[in-house]
Amino acid sequence: MIDETLGRNAALSAAQPLSRPLTITEVPSEGLEAEIVATEGERAALAEMNDIPAVLSLTATLRARRWRGEGLEVTGELRARVRQTCVVTLEEFESDVVEPIDLRFAPPQQAPRPRSRRRDAEPEPAEHDAMGEDPPDPLVGGAVDLGQIASEFLTLALDPYPRRPGAEFVEPAPEKADDAVSPFARLSAARDKA
Repeated sequence: MIDETLGRNAALSAAQPLSRPLTITEVPSEGLEAEIVATEGERAALAEMNDIPAVLSLTATLRARRWRGEGLEVTGELRARVRQTCVVTLEEFESDVVEPIDLRFAPPQQAPRPRSRRRDAEPEPAEHDAMGEDPPDPLVGGAVDLGQIASEFLTLALDPYPRRPGAEFVEPAPEKADDAVSPFARLSAARDKA
């Protein structure tokens, strides 16, 4: 039984290298300040997950407060220092990541109640304004994972094609017609010498 629990916890930590769960019941009415500082092991796991050489530091300063009764709002800022590989020079370089965080969570919508035999009026479907505010993320089990939020914002903020400052791609000059010798011409010349 203990081995099964350890196995599940190891699998969970492998899937989520940075975890700081927070239940809505832990958040007082005035809100809650939280600072997440990733440990060396968590930073190494984040670097591996994002396929970069290193996450040198990661700090998320967050504020959680109740939102619309049963929901939760998380705002703040992520700051990290990472080492990446330049796609132009293939040299490693360090860069800073600063990313604002602004999320809302709400309990999943209640399942629709069965209609009675009497003809109840159909409820109007809720319209979503595509250009307006994003809908809230689901608040599963009455909790959010602040560490996972920080991890996701780091991943989203990383440049998929990082360039070291000042690195420029220089396209090679095209070969001159005189310089381009056909391999067959070389074979012919070698045969003629023999």
